[in-house]
Amino acid sequence: MIQSRRRWAIRSVVLVVLLLVSSLIAPSVGASEDLDELEQLLAIEEEDEGTGEVGISGKPSEAEVLKRAQGIVLELSNDNAKRVVDGNEFVLVLGYAPWCPRSAELMPRFAEAATALKEMGGRLVMAKLDAERHVKAASLLGIKGFPSLLFFQNGTAQPYTGGFAGEEIVIWAQKKTGSPVIRLKSTSAAEEFLRAHQTFAIGCFENFEGPEYEEFVKAAVADNNIQFAEVNDLNVAKVLSPDIKNGKHFLGLIKSEPEVFVEFGDVFEADKILRFIEFNKFPLVTTLTELNSARVFSSPINLQVFVFAGADDFKHLLSPLQDAARKYKTKIMFVYADSAEDNLSKPFLTLFGLEADNPVVTAFDSRTGAKYLLEWDLTPKNLDEFCSGLLHGTLTPYFKSESVPQTTGIVRKIVGRTFGPVIIDSSENVFLEVYSPWCIDCEATSKQVEKLAEHFKEVGSLIFGRIDASLNEHPKLQVENFPTLLFYPSGNKSNPVKLSKKTSFGGVVDFINKYVASEEVKALSTDETTKDEL
Repeated sequence: MIQSRRRWAIRSVVLVVLLLVSSLIAPSVGASEDLDELEQLLAIEEEDEGTGEVGISGKPSEAEVLKRAQGIVLELSNDNAKRVVDGNEFVLVLGYAPWCPRSAELMPRFAEAATALKEMGGRLVMAKLDAERHVKAASLLGIKGFPSLLFFQNGTAQPYTGGFAGEEIVIWAQKKTGSPVIRLKSTSAAEEFLRAHQTFAIGCFENFEGPEYEEFVKAAVADNNIQFAEVNDLNVAKVLSPDIKNGKHFLGLIKSEPEVFVEFGDVFEADKILRFIEFNKFPLVTTLTELNSARVFSSPINLQVFVFAGADDFKHLLSPLQDAARKYKTKIMFVYADSAEDNLSKPFLTLFGLEADNPVVTAFDSRTGAKYLLEWDLTPKNLDEFCSGLLHGTLTPYFKSESVPQTTGIVRKIVGRTFGPVIIDSSENVFLEVYSPWCIDCEATSKQVEKLAEHFKEVGSLIFGRIDASLNEHPKLQVENFPTLLFYPSGNKSNPVKLSKKTSFGGVVDFINKYVASEEVKALSTDETTKDEL
């Protein structure tokens, strides 16, 4: 009987969650039909389990729970949007479009946050708006993209600056509408708090007063992403983390991972507390998602190691990665991206010209824009040497390159690996065409470059080359527009001359003749070439 009731309860909860999600996605007109259907399902389930009990006496019935869930997130429209925003002290609006994948991903988290905030009894109204359907209301509220979260206080809009997980939305909303610090007075309160929060700051102050406590509260007000809690009892603190040793006076960060408690060891000043949190709030190895990508990329930790691997491979890599992250904590950030998630991994791998057939380890220095690649086997020793080199600036930056071509034509194919030997280090003059496959004008320019190469084919001191900048890089090749034509004089390779693609064929011939002295060169007459442009 007990097992039957448990199964019935679990299925009921699942139905409630499904209703929450559907109420966010579907228009509210069909809400009563959904409710009737779900009530019937619950009734059938109850009959199957052979019990006529409706629940524990004094608690709302399942039907009442469903009805309450219907009203958690308010549906806005052109008719009521202004009235709702102006008529409530605090309103958090989710602007979405039905076709937007990220909207669909955010909606259940928004519902989760709305449910939690409703249970806390706050003054915040949670609302959603189909911004594609209700264009007038979207314009009035200032919704310009999907999804959008906007916070309104007494009718005035403020940007939402929090995270996008359900817990993160709750924390941000609580800090904007209530107390920035939650005081935990008992072990039971600490247990309940621990169930609701994955990462949080904890401070212990005997009387909750004094200069250091004031700095703690200042930091709590300034940081809208991490929940702050306070205690004055060691027994309560140890419920949150057994690693806490000092029960009279401390500040630290608690995370749900091997490094449960990280203690703050600096002077109690708000700026230093905030800096400590920024450098320690991420897990040892952060899994990259669409929802946390902005926070990952804006991390103050400038050195970041990215690991691209399938989910199965990552299970075996997690432990050695955590060991490395533990050693370089606050100095190097470690991020994992599932190589099966093209929208997350492909842009990075394209920067390296790589495919993630096997685990790939890369690194970035956000201060310089330099990127690095672990080109050895992924072993703990090689990973440690890679991270040490990254930290101490001894790694050689990585520049992507195609394979070295085996044959040469009248216009040589230049790749990243041959750019130095053929262009920079050679004694010849070099005329280089830089192109990209998606460039509209590049094909026509390439034909004219081939015509030039044919014209000067007897000149031994002149090389014509072509490089695909989408697949090849070199530190001395910095080009933003395509096609780009560069001439490297033999006596001054460090200062190439950039030619306009609108220069006539004859104009380019005359230009080259100024640098190339040869009796074999026979320049075309101006009359024959002025109409042709590169």
